[in-house]
Amino acid sequence: MTEPMRGRSPAVKEWRLNLYLSEHDPDTTARIVLDTGDNVLESRAEARRSPYDPDVPEIGDELAAGRALIAMGRVLLRAADGDIKAVGAFDAEEDLSPLWLDRE
Repeated sequence: MTEPMRGRSPAVKEWRLNLYLSEHDPDTTARIVLDTGDNVLESRAEARRSPYDPDVPEIGDELAAGRALIAMGRVLLRAADGDIKAVGAFDAEEDLSPLWLDRE
């Protein structure tokens, strides 16, 4: 069991994330804007419905939003990597996560 931190009050932060969805059949686009208070980060992703599939907008929303959230994770990991390099706290040559790779 870990001991509580002494002499340091817990830090509580709130980050605001806005997710915007737009549909132009057969495409759905998701745009995420994350405001950390120190930085504003953005990611985008799309989903395209096959002309042979039924028109169910919720599916396009879910796919585009999920992809944009994954992309935001990559943006955050890259930002952390840059900060780590800036303070010299880590060997920048080592790969931290497979999420670095663009897969979409």
